[in-house]
Amino acid sequence: MNLRSLVLVLIMLAIAALAVLNWPTLSMPATVSLGLTTVQAPLGLIMLALTGVMAIIFLAYVLTLHGSVLMETRRHSKEMTAQRELADRAEASRFTELRGFLETQQSVMLARMDTLEARLNARVQESDNVTAAYVGQLEDQLHRHGDAAAPRIEPGLRL
Repeated sequence: MNLRSLVLVLIMLAIAALAVLNWPTLSMPATVSLGLTTVQAPLGLIMLALTGVMAIIFLAYVLTLHGSVLMETRRHSKEMTAQRELADRAEASRFTELRGFLETQQSVMLARMDTLEARLNARVQESDNVTAAYVGQLEDQLHRHGDAAAPRIEPGLRL
């Protein structure tokens, strides 16, 4: 129980205790002016009844205010949940879009790598052919120059 509620309960208990302890005085008839007329009535009971009515009105007001705050909080909570779901869907959509973009880029990159690999293989093959041609030319030149000066070495024999 918070301090405010405790103070209100203590005030209500004090009013009730004063009413019980001073009941004969509260119920004593007195001349009460109602503006246009005067009547004989117990002034203390009238004041006590008005205090009770005022307390009931304030209690109803507080409960109504509390209920409206709860309803507003519930409405805000629902709106926040809807906005969170919308943001989650948008984020999921962005992730899906990003995944598609990355897959497309991966496909493009793999295609480029395949093209580069094919070019590299072609260049390696061409280089092998050029090297083999040079080696063949050198062998021919060695054979032509070697036939005149030295004995011929047969292919397949090793020195």
